[in-house]
Amino acid sequence: MDGQEYLDQISRKNKPVKKSGGASSIFSSKFFIVGMIGVVGVVLMMILGMLVGGEKGGEKNTCLELKLHLENTSELIKEYQNSVRSSNLRSISASLYGLLSNTEREVTTYLVEKYKFKDNKNNYEKTVSKKILNAANSAKEELNTELFSAKINGILDRIYAHKMAYEISVFIAEENKLMNETKNDTLKASLLSSRQSLENLYTSFEDFSETKPGGQQP
Repeated sequence: MDGQEYLDQISRKNKPVKKSGGASSIFSSKFFIVGMIGVVGVVLMMILGMLVGGEKGGEKNTCLELKLHLENTSELIKEYQNSVRSSNLRSISASLYGLLSNTEREVTTYLVEKYKFKDNKNNYEKTVSKKILNAANSAKEELNTELFSAKINGILDRIYAHKMAYEISVFIAEENKLMNETKNDTLKASLLSSRQSLENLYTSFEDFSETKPGGQQP
């Protein structure tokens, strides 16, 4: 190898490697990819937040959900209460019916005064969203089916006590939610009183036993 060939070989080894173009290098950059993933994540979270926020509906929808639940459960209590054999359970049930009726009246009054709600079942489809109305009707139908089945199978007392305890737990959760959403002190006070009474009745239904004195009436 002569001197010129040696110099040419060194020149080729030390020749800088050509880098790819600016735009393509930016888009293939690890930092760019990570950044884009972050941006997409934020956008998705914003969209999800808007969807969830739209579904919540705020105080009005919570009031409507509670009102319909109170109304529907009261109707089923009225329908099945006289078929309960235990005098003790009937007494507890009567107390629950009175409490639900009072709370429903308070919530309805608030809806009428603040939201101009028309308390007429014929207008429910016009004044209540289909989602809320369908959910309330489905829950009522399910409870009615279970109570009717228990009645014809001769186990109404036990199932009735169990189901009313469950319904009370749902009422307590709904009332807590509404108390957190409303700023109306009168409504809050009414809901607080209702919740305290519901908690006492829950214990009575939960502790009910057909084997206890007064639990079963011939």
